[in-house]
Amino acid sequence: MTQHDLTQFTTFVLRVALGIMYLAHGVILKFFIFGLAGTAAFFESIGLPGWMAYAVFAAELIGGLMLVLGIQARWVALVLLPVLFGATWLHAGNGWVFSYPNGGWEYPVYLILLSFVQFALGDGRYALKRSSSVSFISAE
Repeated sequence: MTQHDLTQFTTFVLRVALGIMYLAHGVILKFFIFGLAGTAAFFESIGLPGWMAYAVFAAELIGGLMLVLGIQARWVALVLLPVLFGATWLHAGNGWVFSYPNGGWEYPVYLILLSFVQFALGDGRYALKRSSSVSFISAE
Protein backbone atom coordinates (compact mmCIF):
# COMPACT_ATOMS: atom_id res chain seq x y z
CA MET A 1 0.00 0.00 0.00
CA THR A 2 1.42 3.38 -0.98
CA GLN A 3 1.30 6.47 1.22
CA HIS A 4 -1.35 7.92 -1.11
CA ASP A 5 -3.50 4.79 -0.72
CA LEU A 6 -3.10 4.90 3.05
CA THR A 7 -4.03 8.59 3.16
CA GLN A 8 -7.11 7.99 1.01
CA PHE A 9 -8.21 5.07 3.18
CA THR A 10 -7.70 6.88 6.49
CA THR A 11 -9.51 9.93 5.10
CA PHE A 12 -12.42 7.60 4.33
CA VAL A 13 -12.30 6.26 7.92
CA LEU A 14 -12.34 9.83 9.30
CA ARG A 15 -15.26 10.72 7.02
CA VAL A 16 -17.35 7.74 8.14
CA ALA A 17 -16.53 8.33 11.83
CA LEU A 18 -17.60 11.99 11.59
CA GLY A 19 -20.77 10.99 9.77
CA ILE A 20 -21.65 8.41 12.41
CA MET A 21 -21.01 10.97 15.16
CA TYR A 22 -23.43 13.43 13.53
CA LEU A 23 -26.02 10.69 13.07
CA ALA A 24 -25.62 9.58 16.70
CA HIS A 25 -26.06 13.11 18.04
CA GLY A 26 -28.77 14.10 15.57
CA VAL A 27 -30.87 10.99 15.21
CA ILE A 28 -30.25 8.93 18.33
CA LEU A 29 -29.88 11.74 20.88
CA LYS A 30 -32.17 14.47 19.53
CA PHE A 31 -34.84 12.27 17.95
CA PHE A 32 -35.01 9.00 19.89
CA ILE A 33 -33.83 10.00 23.37
CA PHE A 34 -34.97 13.61 23.90
CA GLY A 35 -37.47 13.83 21.03
CA LEU A 36 -37.58 16.81 18.71
CA ALA A 37 -40.07 18.66 20.91
CA GLY A 38 -37.87 18.05 23.96
CA THR A 39 -34.81 19.22 22.05
CA ALA A 40 -36.69 22.36 20.95
CA ALA A 41 -37.68 23.00 24.58
CA PHE A 42 -34.04 22.64 25.62
CA PHE A 43 -32.94 25.10 22.94
CA GLU A 44 -35.53 27.57 24.24
CA SER A 45 -34.34 27.05 27.82
CA ILE A 46 -30.84 28.23 26.83
CA GLY A 47 -32.15 31.26 24.95
CA LEU A 48 -32.22 29.91 21.40
CA PRO A 49 -35.35 29.75 19.25
CA GLY A 50 -37.04 26.36 19.35
CA TRP A 51 -37.11 26.06 15.55
CA MET A 52 -33.31 25.98 15.58
CA ALA A 53 -33.43 22.49 17.15
CA TYR A 54 -35.21 21.21 14.04
CA ALA A 55 -32.66 22.90 11.78
CA VAL A 56 -29.76 21.38 13.74
CA PHE A 57 -31.44 17.96 13.65
CA ALA A 58 -31.89 18.20 9.88
CA ALA A 59 -28.30 19.36 9.37
CA GLU A 60 -26.92 16.52 11.50
CA LEU A 61 -29.13 13.92 9.82
CA ILE A 62 -28.51 15.02 6.22
CA GLY A 63 -24.87 15.97 6.80
CA GLY A 64 -24.14 12.74 8.65
CA LEU A 65 -25.60 10.66 5.82
CA MET A 66 -23.68 12.67 3.21
CA LEU A 67 -20.42 12.13 5.11
CA VAL A 68 -20.97 8.39 5.50
CA LEU A 69 -21.82 8.05 1.81
CA GLY A 70 -19.07 10.39 0.66
CA ILE A 71 -21.21 13.01 -1.03
CA GLN A 72 -19.30 16.31 -1.18
CA ALA A 73 -17.72 15.42 2.18
CA ARG A 74 -15.16 18.23 2.08
CA TRP A 75 -17.88 20.87 1.89
CA VAL A 76 -20.29 19.06 4.22
CA ALA A 77 -17.62 19.05 6.95
CA LEU A 78 -17.20 22.80 6.46
CA VAL A 79 -20.94 23.57 6.37
CA LEU A 80 -21.54 21.62 9.60
CA LEU A 81 -18.96 23.63 11.56
CA PRO A 82 -21.58 26.10 12.91
CA VAL A 83 -23.33 23.17 14.65
CA LEU A 84 -20.05 22.34 16.41
CA PHE A 85 -19.37 25.99 17.27
CA GLY A 86 -22.86 26.08 18.80
CA ALA A 87 -22.10 22.95 20.84
CA THR A 88 -18.83 24.53 21.98
CA TRP A 89 -20.71 27.67 23.04
CA LEU A 90 -23.26 25.53 24.90
CA HIS A 91 -20.59 23.58 26.82
CA ALA A 92 -18.07 26.41 27.32
CA GLY A 93 -19.21 27.22 30.84
CA ASN A 94 -19.04 23.60 32.00
CA GLY A 95 -15.27 23.30 32.08
CA TRP A 96 -12.84 21.61 29.74
CA VAL A 97 -13.36 17.84 30.01
CA PHE A 98 -16.49 16.48 28.35
CA SER A 99 -17.07 14.06 31.25
CA TYR A 100 -17.77 17.02 33.60
CA PRO A 101 -21.41 17.53 34.59
CA ASN A 102 -23.31 18.74 31.50
CA GLY A 103 -20.22 18.12 29.36
CA GLY A 104 -17.26 20.40 28.82
CA TRP A 105 -16.00 22.01 25.63
CA GLU A 106 -13.22 19.46 24.90
CA TYR A 107 -15.21 17.15 22.58
CA PRO A 108 -16.88 19.82 20.40
CA VAL A 109 -13.54 21.58 19.87
CA TYR A 110 -11.92 18.25 18.98
CA LEU A 111 -14.68 17.65 16.43
CA ILE A 112 -14.11 21.13 14.97
CA LEU A 113 -10.46 20.20 14.42
CA LEU A 114 -11.40 16.84 12.88
CA SER A 115 -13.92 18.53 10.59
CA PHE A 116 -11.29 20.99 9.43
CA VAL A 117 -8.94 18.06 8.73
CA GLN A 118 -11.73 16.38 6.74
CA PHE A 119 -12.19 19.58 4.76
CA ALA A 120 -8.46 19.82 4.09
CA LEU A 121 -8.03 16.15 3.11
CA GLY A 122 -11.16 15.82 1.00
CA ASP A 123 -13.37 12.79 0.52
CA GLY A 124 -11.04 9.80 0.69
CA ARG A 125 -11.82 6.38 -0.77
CA TYR A 126 -15.27 5.07 -1.62
CA ALA A 127 -16.90 8.50 -2.04
CA LEU A 128 -20.06 8.61 -4.14
CA LYS A 129 -19.63 12.24 -5.21
CA ARG A 130 -16.20 13.77 -4.81
CA SER A 131 -15.71 17.39 -3.80
CA SER A 132 -13.56 19.72 -5.83
CA SER A 133 -10.00 20.05 -4.58
CA VAL A 134 -8.66 22.98 -2.61
CA SER A 135 -5.10 24.23 -2.84
CA PHE A 136 -3.66 25.77 0.31
CA ILE A 137 -0.08 26.14 -0.91
CA SER A 138 0.93 27.72 -4.17
CA ALA A 139 3.33 25.77 -6.38
CA GLU A 140 5.17 28.99 -7.21
